[in-house]
Amino acid sequence: MEEALQEQFRRVQSKLQDLLKKHSLALKDLERQQQLITRLQEEKKKDSETIRLLTEKQQILAAAAGNMDAADKKAFEQTINRYIREIDKCIGLLSE
Repeated sequence: MEEALQEQFRRVQSKLQDLLKKHSLALKDLERQQQLITRLQEEKKKDSETIRLLTEKQQILAAAAGNMDAADKKAFEQTINRYIREIDKCIGLLSE
């Protein structure tokens, strides 16, 4: 009876160690996944900024060439007005 109890204890202990190893591996994998997510979010942010800058450059080139339709012209004017508002805010802060 005591031998059977010890055998059962060894099996439980073995299963517990296996579970601890799996848990440790899962934590390491989770950390790698979180690092990947963070890196991809940073890359996405950089790519979004690049797209925004390229779109603005495209609008400027189209305006300079005179090849803008009404919708593009309105979007370009909104961008210019946004820059003017930002510049006005900066001038206001500098003059304080």
